[in-house]
Amino acid sequence: MARFGLPALLCTLAVLSAALLAAELKSKSCSEVRRLYVSKGFNKNDAPLHEINGDHLKICPQGYTCCSQVMEEKYSLQSKEDFKSVVGEQCNQLQAVFASRYKKFDEFFKELLENAEKSLNDMFVKTYGHLYMQNSELFKDLFVELKRYYVAGNVNLEEMLNDFWARLLERMFRLVNSQYHFTDEYLECVSKYTEQLKPFGDVPRKLKLQVTRAFVAARTFAQGLAVARDVVSKVSVITPTAQCTHALLKMIYCSHCQGLVTVKPCYNYCSNIMRGCLANQGDLDFEWNNFIDAMLMVAERLEGPFNIESVMDPIDVKISDAIMNMQDNSVQVSQKVFQGCGPPKPLPAGRISRSISESAFSARFRPHHPEERPTTAAGTSLDRLVTDVKEKLKQAKKFWSSLPSTVCNDERMAAGNGNEDDCWNGKGKSRYLFAVTGNGLANQGNNPEVQVDASKPDILILRQIMALRVMTSKMKNAYNGNDVDFFDISDENSGEGSGSGCEYQQCPPEFEYNSTDHAGKSANDKADSAGACPGAQPYLLAVFCILFLVMQREWR
Repeated sequence: MARFGLPALLCTLAVLSAALLAAELKSKSCSEVRRLYVSKGFNKNDAPLHEINGDHLKICPQGYTCCSQVMEEKYSLQSKEDFKSVVGEQCNQLQAVFASRYKKFDEFFKELLENAEKSLNDMFVKTYGHLYMQNSELFKDLFVELKRYYVAGNVNLEEMLNDFWARLLERMFRLVNSQYHFTDEYLECVSKYTEQLKPFGDVPRKLKLQVTRAFVAARTFAQGLAVARDVVSKVSVITPTAQCTHALLKMIYCSHCQGLVTVKPCYNYCSNIMRGCLANQGDLDFEWNNFIDAMLMVAERLEGPFNIESVMDPIDVKISDAIMNMQDNSVQVSQKVFQGCGPPKPLPAGRISRSISESAFSARFRPHHPEERPTTAAGTSLDRLVTDVKEKLKQAKKFWSSLPSTVCNDERMAAGNGNEDDCWNGKGKSRYLFAVTGNGLANQGNNPEVQVDASKPDILILRQIMALRVMTSKMKNAYNGNDVDFFDISDENSGEGSGSGCEYQQCPPEFEYNSTDHAGKSANDKADSAGACPGAQPYLLAVFCILFLVMQREWR
């Protein structure tokens, strides 16, 4: 037996060595995984040099792995940051577009008002000199109110313009009848004849219509740009759910744990995860598209009949035309006023000649030459601004429904559409077999990658949906020439009733507006067009009503 002891021992050692060598060969190197892990700023001691047993993994596939438990936890946090970064980039680009265009429009409108006021002041000083200076506060007040309307909206333009013409009539009536003494009560009587006598011709009526429509459209359009900017800014701040985070980890970094560091996620696999993680954002799309359509319609008005530049640039000439009408018809106007308000008291003889010489009103305005006056403000023109914004608005349509695809088109997030076999499908390097689900909360019940609780919509998203709905309704009114701050914008189903507001027979056709509540729209129709708007769920109606009242006041 002793003779066989040594050979047997040698054979045993050889077998054991071969087994150890085989185990060593089977345990793959994790050097590349470790290098990439460290490149992200993590501790190299977290990463094993060779594959280890993966029973400790909670999300990534178990078996032999290059990931320790600490690595999986840190990769989970990193996947959230990667996701937020890529989505944030897309949203920030869109937010920057609206922010820059709002700033430019705001700057343009304010400078346009400043230029118009300066032009009127210069023209009237040259024409009337001291006489105008004595009454200049009347015109200053006009521009103060126009600016206040544009900035805050808390001005009734129609009442303000009526008041301006009434005050102007009082001043001019005194000037053309300077031989008489008029009490405040008498002048108040004079102002009551403004509509009946039309001392300024048809200018006040036309200018009121033009100013109201132009200012409503301009202010609402600028406000719409600000609303779009704010909505995108708020929605871009994303906090992934636990289920979303698990899916992101599995998609982005679990392939590393298997040593597949160069294999990118399959495109459809990425699409399902993004649609699950961005389900709430997908529900914005329906109201967002309505909002974009309304902005484009108002933009057309700004280019045409509601062009604030064409209204404000010659406003001094239009007012001068009105004053000349009053001059030409002063005798007839005065006689009718004297009949209605009674004969005024003449001034004493000594004061009459002095009053006439002090208030001589014989000067007339020089002809208007458009080429003499600047037609731009803020270094641009309204046409150029609107053309640029229209292009950006068209590009922004369907932004939220296309966001998942946009993210997955980023080479950092997924393989190309044509690389369907050599991509990571969540388990290994192979084709992804599941179909891509639709957008929005209601379509996530069949999402194979992310569990989404459709019964708990994001309250922040609901608020933004309400903000868009309110702003779209305002633009519907602005498109039709109505003052948005003096109409009930809670009625989204029609533009009928008191909302027509067409005082003069120049009203445009009604704006075709589709609301999420519009009669005849089924839940399936909404799902097809916007990933099923959450408003389709009965229990959300109360939430929508409350949010609508809150947001209506916020955006006024």
